[in-house]
Amino acid sequence: MAHLRSRRRLALAVPVALSLTASLGFLPATASAAPQPASAEQATDAPTLAYVVNTEVDRRTIASVQKAIAAAGGTVVVTHDRIGVIVVHSANPDFAKQIRGVKGVQSAGATRTAPLKAAGTTDLGAADFVTADEAARIKADSAQTPDSEPLEADQWDLRAIGADQAARINPGSSKVTVAVIDTGVDDTHPDLAPNFSKSQSANCVGGKADTSEGAWRPYTDEDYHGTHVAGEIAAARNGIGVAGVAPGVKVSGIKVSDPDNGLFYPENVVCAFMFAADHGVEITNNSYYVDPWLYNCKDDPDQRAILDAVNRAQLYAQRKGTLHVASAGNSNHDLASDAIVDESSPNDTTPVTRTIDPSECLDVPTQLPGVVTVSATGVKNLKSYYSTYGKGVVDVAAPGGDGRYQTPDTPSKNGRILSTMPNGQYAFLQGTSMASPHAAGVAALLKSKHPWAPPAALQALLKAQANNPGCPESYDLDGDGTQDATCEGGSRVNGFYGFGIVDALRAVR
Repeated sequence: MAHLRSRRRLALAVPVALSLTASLGFLPATASAAPQPASAEQATDAPTLAYVVNTEVDRRTIASVQKAIAAAGGTVVVTHDRIGVIVVHSANPDFAKQIRGVKGVQSAGATRTAPLKAAGTTDLGAADFVTADEAARIKADSAQTPDSEPLEADQWDLRAIGADQAARINPGSSKVTVAVIDTGVDDTHPDLAPNFSKSQSANCVGGKADTSEGAWRPYTDEDYHGTHVAGEIAAARNGIGVAGVAPGVKVSGIKVSDPDNGLFYPENVVCAFMFAADHGVEITNNSYYVDPWLYNCKDDPDQRAILDAVNRAQLYAQRKGTLHVASAGNSNHDLASDAIVDESSPNDTTPVTRTIDPSECLDVPTQLPGVVTVSATGVKNLKSYYSTYGKGVVDVAAPGGDGRYQTPDTPSKNGRILSTMPNGQYAFLQGTSMASPHAAGVAALLKSKHPWAPPAALQALLKAQANNPGCPESYDLDGDGTQDATCEGGSRVNGFYGFGIVDALRAVR
């Protein structure tokens, strides 16, 4: 779980249908002759890496590039011909350099810095499981409120955005599906089983979708992140446990986390966006960043190729009618600043400290065009202490929890977010990983009410119903006399909350 949502977004003014070249300022690669074949020594001694090769979108070019890939010592894993993205494995250390010179190749690069082995997220801190004694206390409190779920008294987050009241008006349509691109979802959980869509679920690890029974489930109980996120979105109001923001919509799981290290590699995420788009998913939730780089810089050929490949896939999904919602991150970074120090990349080998420009080095997928970037708030409707922010980058805010400075008046007094866990359990987590699914849930309610709204219109509706508390007069959370972050902007749009904190009740009204 190395990186599950620590995250953020790009300005809405960029049209969804723009190509990567237009939206991210990429230039086509220079074409030249076919690469020289890889030597036998290279093939046997060098480690095997995964690559994305991004080409022009026509069959002749793709076929030609596939031949060049073989000549350069590469093996094609999968070809996404509709977006011109080819996933390749190669032990040739010069593979990327050679293939970039092939006619029709627009960008190419390694998707990791560590070798492949035989077959991250944005939560913050360890899970705090609900014990039997705690559950009994919460249930007693919950029973005092009619139509309340047994553990709902501890769900301050639902009340903060009016989701408890919204459910009585419109719990969401079963014709709307939110896909959780994550560590897998335990669809056997009694709060998730009623709303789970198996036909829209898969395991995309390795870059190819596996839809066999249960392929979308977590590897182990420790891979709980996706199950927690799914419950926040669509846990059923069935008299068991907790409730989701949109308890009437469908939820699916698309697993993208590597079984060895839990990382979310680009080829897996490309597969997830393509699968979601081709299987009629209306909304995806993305509580992670694409590994191994926290920020992918356009001037690095490998990182540029990652940006290109993931952006092509997410734009394809948008054109097919899918809205993407993503967490802003847990680093308390200002994504509108001139410089950020990144000490965590690459996270699959040895990180190297570097200073990046967040307008040139992007957090993927949250900073890609058309993706909704979500910051986190606590029970006081104040930006959570860890949440990344940035004027013109964050679109909306939502409850993600703040167990340090914002304590709710609930049975547990726990400022984090309570939701579902594998094996029928429940636990508290916090992070922008938890904020994004709240926004995705409200987006699902809006889609239920406005079924013909395309992604851009749905994003506009999401912003329009939000409530903006404005920049706080002071953000000195620990009282040491120093501001812990600086909020820029006014009461309509600002760096902490974007257009405001989402409001489920306003969404259904």
